[in-house]
Amino acid sequence: MSDTCLYTELINELQHKLNKTHDQILSGPTISVQVKLGSRIINQAEKEQILGIIGSRENLLVQSIESDPQEATEVNLKGERLTVIKGIIRSGQSIEHEGNLMLFGDVNPGGSIYATGDIYIMGSLRGLAHAGREGNEAAIIAASHLCPTQLRIAGVISRPPDEWEFEKEAFMEFAHIRDGDMVIDKISQLYRIRPEAQNMFV
Repeated sequence: MSDTCLYTELINELQHKLNKTHDQILSGPTISVQVKLGSRIINQAEKEQILGIIGSRENLLVQSIESDPQEATEVNLKGERLTVIKGIIRSGQSIEHEGNLMLFGDVNPGGSIYATGDIYIMGSLRGLAHAGREGNEAAIIAASHLCPTQLRIAGVISRPPDEWEFEKEAFMEFAHIRDGDMVIDKISQLYRIRPEAQNMFV
């Protein structure tokens, strides 16, 4: 199934395919179905909706619904492992990762992303991001468009969104801890605390 269209379009496509499938197929022997969602991430309610649509045909038995946002490639950054994934994290969805994580996509309001290391988002961060989840206060959160509902680094939680002074221009920014407080800087200043990452965003 397509992992690039809107979720509503995917549901319409699924219903259309089932409606157009010959009745002899849908009323014959039991058929095992594996649903492949590619890099699309779905929440439990969406999973149950897909199961319900397919399950409305008595002879279709869903064996699995597989989503692989990880299509993960891993790269070395001066000895540090960085996992790269792509996808959109929608409301009610979350990604949890051990280590450093780079997401090519957006985190929508109501979506969340967690990592024990750094988080780099090559897109808009409009949900929650928690880096250094196991206590690493040296972790950072970077995004092409930083407009989160909440940022967390280790045990430090950001101020409410309306108290942040994010850049209105399209400058990539990053959050980090300085003297016990969370601060926001332009990505051009990243080299000051991450010399090994200074060429990542050139």
